[in-house]
Amino acid sequence: MTRILIVDDAATVRRYHRTILEGAGYLVEEAVNGVEALEKALKQPFALYLVDVNMPKLDGYGFLRELRGQDLAQAPAIMISTEAAHGDRQQAYAAGANDYLVKPVRPEQLRLHVKLLAGDARA
Repeated sequence: MTRILIVDDAATVRRYHRTILEGAGYLVEEAVNGVEALEKALKQPFALYLVDVNMPKLDGYGFLRELRGQDLAQAPAIMISTEAAHGDRQQAYAAGANDYLVKPVRPEQLRLHVKLLAGDARA
């Protein structure tokens, strides 16, 4: 089963994304910030990461830079943020994101992007 880690400090956003992805047949875990996400990724890498930008302790950019610097199998990451400016998107890609979505994300949009990046035909 395809494992996805949702990294967001907002419980409502994590629950929303979890509901969409579990409904599409994915195994979902959560982290409330980049530090917790990095700890989980180092224990057992995921097939895909959904990452918020603005979080306490370690933001999404910092998490992706740290993750990309680790000697482990690298999985795609989708940065999901309320920040819609072109510079925010460029900063996400520079940090190691493979895709960038602006909140709120529609369920069909999230499923499509996850399907494309996770290489999974179920979504």
